[in-house]
Order: sequence, then structure tokens, then C-alpha cells
Amino acid sequence: MDWLEQELKGALARKEPPADFAARVMRKAERPVYRFPRWLAAAAAVVVLAGAGLGYRQYRGELAKEQVMQAFEIASVKVNRIQTEVREVGK
Repeated sequence: MDWLEQELKGALARKEPPADFAARVMRKAERPVYRFPRWLAAAAAVVVLAGAGLGYRQYRGELAKEQVMQAFEIASVKVNRIQTEVREVGK
């Protein structure tokens, strides 16, 4: 056998566990499960709410922009109509 096979055979050879192995496993099994930190959940909630707030603000801005553009269009039509009538009266 070459040295690699000997190393593998030694590393994979069956070994008896230490005497306190079962007790250590049981102690670790009794530990509480890792919990998600509360501050991390709160931080995530703040980020989500801030993002939602900014999104809503942008939505309202777009809506206001559309309303202003519609008002300008209506005003433009009315001003053009008035200008046409004034030109006809002035002839």
C-alpha cells in the first residue's frame, strides 16, 4: 500500500467514542433552538415600512402629475377656443 491508502485507512478506522460522548450529545440536544434576534426583525420591519412609504409617496406624486397635466390640457383647449372667438370678433 502507498502512503495515501495507509493515511485513509487510519483516518477511517473504527474508533470507540469517548466515555462522556452520550452525555455531551444529550446536553447539546437539550439546548434551546437558535432564535431570530428581535432587533433584526424590527429593523427589517422598519426597512419594509420605509420602502412602502416611499413607494406610496412616489405613486401619489405620479398621480398628482397626471392630474396637473390633464388640467393644463383642459385649460389649453379652453384658451385656444377663447382666442379663436376673440380673433373672429376682431375681424
